[in-house]
Amino acid sequence: MPDKTLPIGVFDSGMGGLTVMRALRTRLPGENFLYLGDTARLPYGTKSADTVTRYALTAAQALTARGIKMLVVACNTVSAVALPALTEALAPLSVIGVIEPGAEAAIAAAQGAAVAVIATEGTVKGGAYVHAIHDRAPFLPVAQKAAPLLVPLTEEGLVTGEIATLAVARYLTPLLATVPHPRILVLGCTHFPALKETIAEVAGPDVTLVDSAETTARAVEVRLDALGLRNPDRQGSSRFLATDAPDRFSRVGEIFLGAPIDPGSVEVVDL
Repeated sequence: MPDKTLPIGVFDSGMGGLTVMRALRTRLPGENFLYLGDTARLPYGTKSADTVTRYALTAAQALTARGIKMLVVACNTVSAVALPALTEALAPLSVIGVIEPGAEAAIAAAQGAAVAVIATEGTVKGGAYVHAIHDRAPFLPVAQKAAPLLVPLTEEGLVTGEIATLAVARYLTPLLATVPHPRILVLGCTHFPALKETIAEVAGPDVTLVDSAETTARAVEVRLDALGLRNPDRQGSSRFLATDAPDRFSRVGEIFLGAPIDPGSVEVVDL
């Protein structure tokens, strides 16, 4: 049984996974967190499954070498193609991805209505959300669309305004026009919660957004309680690792974390 005070490891290809860490810190303020962003090798969304799996395994090993009690894969691309390999390699350490919680939340919210998914090219190409939803609800209509332009937009801080609205509309307008018309929209990339306000405005009031960051945080809470691994402390801490450009990590990361990141607190690691 791991030490309850050990941090929860959180891994992403870059900084988008900080939206998951933000949700985790809100739901589990007593937990310690160790975040690793593989900023030297991003983006993962356009790389092959073999490459993504190899990168993910090396990142996970870097986190486990520092001591963690659970791994949260805060990247939809990695969750889509490398979760089985990570689960096997790290056993008996508990590994949680973002796709399964997001799929379950979409089904619960849909109540039979059609579901739409926006994600990276890799996640859409592999059909990760479609498979996860249909494994649980085989006849639920699901439409998906890759929205790659939204990732660099968020990293430039363009999450509201005319440019953001036009970019979001470019992807959502044809997606939400499919028949049957989707009434649930899954934000299938951890960058996209930063655009939630603009996405909600473009999608309209009849479309419910499912945020994979929030659903993953709930899944982590349930797993911690089931394993008896809750940290008894009242206030946890956060540490950050990056494989490149710590200054940019701290500057851009603030957009996703919703809080300042001291550049001096970002340790550069070589994978």
